[in-house]
This record gives sequence, structure tokens and C-alpha cells, in this order.
Amino acid sequence: MPRIVTYNVHRCVGNDRKLDVGRVADVLAALDPDIVALQELDVGRARTGRVDQAHEIGRRLGMACHFHAALTVEEERYGDAILTGFPERLVQVGPLPGHPGIPQLEPRGALWIEVEIDGVAVQVVNTHLGLVPREQQIQAAFLAGPAWLDHPHCQGPKILLGDFNATATSVVYRTFLKQLSAARTLSKTKTPTATFPSPLPVLRIEHLFVSPEIQVSKVFAPFTPQTRVASDHLPLVMDFEVTG
Repeated sequence: MPRIVTYNVHRCVGNDRKLDVGRVADVLAALDPDIVALQELDVGRARTGRVDQAHEIGRRLGMACHFHAALTVEEERYGDAILTGFPERLVQVGPLPGHPGIPQLEPRGALWIEVEIDGVAVQVVNTHLGLVPREQQIQAAFLAGPAWLDHPHCQGPKILLGDFNATATSVVYRTFLKQLSAARTLSKTKTPTATFPSPLPVLRIEHLFVSPEIQVSKVFAPFTPQTRVASDHLPLVMDFEVTG
């Protein structure tokens, strides 16, 4: 059964303030995923030793890596990635609109790849929304529109996942429920899915949304000594099957 994980890795700096790309890769390796969506990666940044964190984690997991820089300053980049061991192709990357009244907010983006699972093409979109509610709503509406989820090529089985910085009571969450279902509500087993803050998770701000062709088996946020320290977020994991 395929497994997908979304994980905000906090530039691989843990709650103990240690920079450790290997530790993040170990957290993921222990979960044995087939697809990984990552947020808050540094690539070539001085503050984290100029390591390409996206491709280094992909190398350690033996996965192909697609990275999108939401923020670029000269040769330093910061953004999101999707890793997978499945046959894959990059479909699209791009920025999300910000809040017109607060232009100084951190830029945000999204990343879309197509993976082949048992001969079926599955669309996977990873994103990391902003912190301001109105900003999030603008970004969610854009993602739900014709440039992304309603794009002619975004048909059939699809998974939208990432760090939405918004809970299940938000406008953002309801926006995506107009097209997709929340994986957590479809899970056959009810396990904790709060992801933030990792030492004592009380907020459910990472989400997985799926189309009807994705049969959800289980959704959970692994709460272990390793996941509690490796990042300020827990990973969110989904086991699933593709039905068509």
C-alpha cells in the first residue's frame, strides 16, 4: 500500500536548535514513504551551511527530488519539495499570490508533480500557505482555481497536501472541501493527527486532501522521541490505495 508524508522540516533545525539534515532523513526513512512533501527547506543558504537540503534528503532516501524556491536571494533559496521513488514528472511550480495590503509577507509557492502508481497517473500538489488569514484565503482560492486544482491537466486521482497554517474550522479548509475530501475524515482508523508544536501537538495545520479515486486507509502523525525533536512540526502520514 503506498504511503505519502507531508513534513515541515524547519530548515532541518530541531527543537534542540541543532541543524541536522541526517536526522530529518532518518525520521522519514523510519516511516518508509513512497512520496514525501517537504516544506521550509534551505538550499545553498549560509545560515544552514549552504547544503542543498532538498536533494540531500532525496539522496539519503534514494528518491527523485523536485524543489521549488518560494524565496530566492542571489544564490540562496528557500522553499518546498516533493520526493518520490515512483516514476514521476514535474508538471508545474509557481508562486502563490500574497496579501495586497501587506507586501512584505514571506513569499509562498506550490509544486505539482505527476506520479505513476500501478499504471495510474496521480497528481500530487504540495504547498505551504502564509500566516495571515486573509492571505491564506487568497492563496487557497488561487490553488483551487484554474491554474492548479481546476487545471485541465489536474484530472483523475489527486492529492493536495502540505502546511496550510490553518485548522479544520478555517475558510481555507472549507475552500478545498468544495473539490476534495479531507483524508483524516476518511481514515479507517482514528489516530492523532495534530502536528504542531511537535513536543506537545495541539494544532492540526498540516492537511491531506484527496479526490474520490484515493482510498484512504490510515492518517496519523507519528509522535516519537525522534519526531518530537527533529522539527517543530510532526510529519503527517497517509496510507492509501488508488482505485481508478
